[in-house]
Amino acid sequence: MMQDVFTALARSLRDLARSQVLWQAIWPPLVALVFWAAVGVAIWAHGVALMANIVPQLPWSGWEWVAHWAGVFLLLAGFAALTYFTAVLLVAVFALPRLINLVAAHHYPDLGRHGENVFWGSLLNTLVVGTIFVVGSLVTLPLLLIPGALLVLPLFWGAWLNQRTFRFDALAEHATASEMRSLVQGNRGPFYLAGLATAGVAHLPLINLLAPAFAALVFVHLGLAALRRQRQTEGIEL
Repeated sequence: MMQDVFTALARSLRDLARSQVLWQAIWPPLVALVFWAAVGVAIWAHGVALMANIVPQLPWSGWEWVAHWAGVFLLLAGFAALTYFTAVLLVAVFALPRLINLVAAHHYPDLGRHGENVFWGSLLNTLVVGTIFVVGSLVTLPLLLIPGALLVLPLFWGAWLNQRTFRFDALAEHATASEMRSLVQGNRGPFYLAGLATAGVAHLPLINLLAPAFAALVFVHLGLAALRRQRQTEGIEL
């Protein structure tokens, strides 16, 4: 299990060195960042006031600045979650098909493609998972004020989002519905581990811009390698 994830991580890093892959990794987070930065500038004052209102009020005067800066922190955390989800959405729906073509042609040219309704299935899956992610992240924002929660909650939500989004998208073009069910059921451990590892990358400054596409690449390698093994084991023509 660990070896499969490490192999997928290493291959994904090498793929990012290819110019075609790198471009598909860069443009989604840049678009997401510019969009939410513009929204942030437009609503900043109202947003800070709203977030400050959900911070527990201190029982003594003179410390109102604590609520103000806590509101700023929560607003930034909320925009970070929205930016990451938007980048994941753009990668999953628009960039990933191109990434799959590049990776599959280079590493898995022998695998046949038997998926159906790939675009709409990917879009529906990403929207459902993304809605849960955004709502869950925003609802649990006040918990980030608890010491240590900042190290746990964003990692948890990022890991959940990555594995629920990209395990489907990585396999959608190649695997049949029955193959996908079997692969998801038989590889829950590796998928969750890959989701956790790629969520950790999203917390590294500068490198986090590539985190959504890197996560997608990791799941493409992990999923297609598992599909190849399954077909070989079952004696199915690749």
